[in-house]
Amino acid sequence: MNIIVISEGIRKGQPASLSHWHLTALLTALLLLSALLGVLTYRTQALLDPQGESAALSAQKKELIKQRATVFAARREAHVHLNALAQRLGSLQAQVLRLNALGSRLTRMAGLDAREFNFEQLPAMGGPERTASAGQSPEVVKSLERLSFEIDRSQERLTALESLLLDRRLNTAVTPSGWPVEGGWVSSSFGLRADPFTGHQSMHEGMDIASRLGSSILAMGDGVITWAADKVGYGLAVEITHESGLITRYAHTSVVSVKVGDRVARGQEIARVGSSGRSTGPHLHFEVVRDGRAVNPAHYLQQAGALGQVARNTR
Repeated sequence: MNIIVISEGIRKGQPASLSHWHLTALLTALLLLSALLGVLTYRTQALLDPQGESAALSAQKKELIKQRATVFAARREAHVHLNALAQRLGSLQAQVLRLNALGSRLTRMAGLDAREFNFEQLPAMGGPERTASAGQSPEVVKSLERLSFEIDRSQERLTALESLLLDRRLNTAVTPSGWPVEGGWVSSSFGLRADPFTGHQSMHEGMDIASRLGSSILAMGDGVITWAADKVGYGLAVEITHESGLITRYAHTSVVSVKVGDRVARGQEIARVGSSGRSTGPHLHFEVVRDGRAVNPAHYLQQAGALGQVARNTR
């Protein structure tokens, strides 16, 4: 094999010849160089990604997948618990709203100061701050359970109180009380007195309230009209039978505004002041009958004008 070597300086080629042995040595060197490069490449890959480390990395990836699954399951379980707590809190909030409404209604019924018993505002609270540790989440659940129990008990108590107040309000409505005329003054009391016509001592079974002719006569309590006509000795009279069993009688009227069978409410006009029947002048003869006997009406009468105020409060 002949090789011509050209010198750059003289621009003239010089022949060189390589023997078979030289060619073999050159090829061998090239093969060795290729093998060396292959070994270096393999070692480099082995260093960068050794088989043992690949296995460990694969194991870590599997462990990471398991941990992710565990975290996902825990997150899902926590989400379920949070939903349950949210539903419980929603239920408690609804109960609190009902209790607030009930408390406001009871405040109005009992005539309490709405500024002092304001159920629409949070109750006043205070005290030094004590930070709870993060590991007390079960106490939150226990606190919610205790709160729910207390709300249930409070609701039962308020409901019972409402029933008592309603019963008291109903009893107040059907029990005669107040003042049966507009203005007026007591001209003759209940009990023994000298009869204004004969002068003899006699039993006066009611109370006379002198008032202006034509003044309104008001029902002393809720009830049913059981008499609305002339009555011997009483003139034109009205009788109301109340659910409490009492009967109130209004006599010597000039005009009757109701009829038998009518239901009347406390404070409603039923007649006008007159002087009909056995009377010496315009006045109202007022009686209260209990178990068939006349009783002193002073126990049921209040000062003039009180009836109107009571009537407004019970509406």
